[in-house]
Amino acid sequence: MITIFNRKELIITMEMNRQAEVRNILSQNGIDYTVKTTNLQTAPLLGSRRGRTGSFGIKTDNSYEYKIYVHKKDFEKAVFLIK
Repeated sequence: MITIFNRKELIITMEMNRQAEVRNILSQNGIDYTVKTTNLQTAPLLGSRRGRTGSFGIKTDNSYEYKIYVHKKDFEKAVFLIK
């Protein structure tokens, strides 16, 4: 089980295809992982940035940030596999 105390950040990406590829590699090699997805178009205290400024000109490809975490004991193997 991966918890906040025994995890290590493996990768941060804004590309959906890259995070899917990394997750696939980890799954195929039996490495547990967790993903934290953040919508960068919202601000938690002030509400949606889109609501104030609209969505014109915003590249939707960069709207989400994906952080993938693995157990500390699996970190070195995971780094090797995703490179």
